[in-house]
Amino acid sequence: MLTVEQFNQVDMRVGTIIEVGINKRARIPAYKLKIDLGEELGIKTSSAQITDYYQPEDLIQKQVIVVVNFEPIRIADVKSEVRILGIDTKEGCVILTSERKVENGCKIF
Repeated sequence: MLTVEQFNQVDMRVGTIIEVGINKRARIPAYKLKIDLGEELGIKTSSAQITDYYQPEDLIQKQVIVVVNFEPIRIADVKSEVRILGIDTKEGCVILTSERKVENGCKIF
């Protein structure tokens, strides 16, 4: 089990997807995303396997919940700087989002 202190070390923030493309070299279909995390954190890239439920045009301006303090990983040609949080379902991944629009960079606690 995680302690509360360990959980609190995971830095989760709200960001807005501002650009979407196909991660063409990914083994599993994925999008390359640019996410605006506000003034403090700026714009970060991510690769996300969310192609089952979402079309690129549906993701633009969608707010998502991301983890910003994991070590970046390379997924095909994309340096994934943040991890988008989602729910793994039988039909594919459903992304976590805010119940209402909030300022980019807001911390999740």
